Amino acid sequence: MKYKRILLKLSGESLMGSQSYGIDPKMLEQYAADIKGAVERGCQVAIVIGGGNIFRGLSGAATGMDRVQGDYMGMMATLINSMALQAELEKQGLKTELLGGLAIEPICKAMSRRRAKEAMAEGRVVLIGGGTGNPFFTTDTASTLRAVEIEADAILKGTRVDGVYTADPEKDPTATKYQTLSYGEALEKKLKIMDLTAFALAESNNLPIYVFDMNKPGNLLRVVEGEEIGTLVS
Repeated sequence: MKYKRILLKLSGESLMGSQSYGIDPKMLEQYAADIKGAVERGCQVAIVIGGGNIFRGLSGAATGMDRVQGDYMGMMATLINSMALQAELEKQGLKTELLGGLAIEPICKAMSRRRAKEAMAEGRVVLIGGGTGNPFFTTDTASTLRAVEIEADAILKGTRVDGVYTADPEKDPTATKYQTLSYGEALEKKLKIMDLTAFALAESNNLPIYVFDMNKPGNLLRVVEGEEIGTLVS
């Protein structure tokens, strides 16, 4: 197994499936089944999910809402998504632990490195909602921060495309895929893998980022076992 402890980053939009808003139960079921496959192979898994399928702080700010208030609303959206995935994981027989950048009793305890690592060592899937607990930071930054805290082998960024391309492959049929990239190359080519704060944190901690298609069943386990189906940034 290539990755023994991972931080899986999922976008909130990915939970919409074919819907235009909210959470598609079929996507939850597929994601939970894939996560279960990795856990049963012995991989320790922590998960950070965005909240864009419910609310984005930046979108609120664009319509005149106070940015700080909007960001906290976005953090709550990530907790709703985390709770939904937690419920599906437990339905499929996995043990879980929900921690938050914001502690909300009785839903979740405050995120701490010790709590997360102990839970993973006991075989539980750790979901970390609530972002960093601070406004002005994205879930990209939160996922990188949490990955560094728990000493993950890598961030696995699950998307709907099978890696990083020279251009958007959904718009440009001539776009070609990168197998590997350095942090410097990704910045130089202005490839939008993560926001700059998250990217700088990953680079300064030598944390690899692996971008792959999470919407194809079985891909998570393939990545964990070392199959090269996406793009490695390191």
